[in-house]
Amino acid sequence: MKVFFWAVVLIVLGGLAWIRLAPSDPAVWHVDPKVTADQDLAGGVRRRIPAGEGTFAELDRIILATPRTEVLAGSVEDGKVTYVTRSKWMGFPDYTTVMRNEDILELFARLRFGQSDMGVNKARVDGWLERLGQ
Repeated sequence: MKVFFWAVVLIVLGGLAWIRLAPSDPAVWHVDPKVTADQDLAGGVRRRIPAGEGTFAELDRIILATPRTEVLAGSVEDGKVTYVTRSKWMGFPDYTTVMRNEDILELFARLRFGQSDMGVNKARVDGWLERLGQ
């Protein structure tokens, strides 16, 4: 019984370590958002907003001010950036790609692990857009 308990503990700790330490491959996550319309998804959200001069740079500033958020790949100058935001306690990564498409910004936020983010990405993205004044 003792061995079973410790085996379960090791499996759980290994899973938690994988969630926090798993590498984020830009080839997988830094992709075209392909947003054709605003959508609320089980594991994320898609948004399209008008983008005037400086909108992308201002949104980038807002996103990078979000706790536990960093750039995975790209830049505003490149016209596409993918950010990783980790949850506070478990370190679950969520990926948000923002891409300029002429006079539109396309945002695609999605989870990596699980099947539902329980509205976390929607709340985060909508909060960013609210601060941006969209």
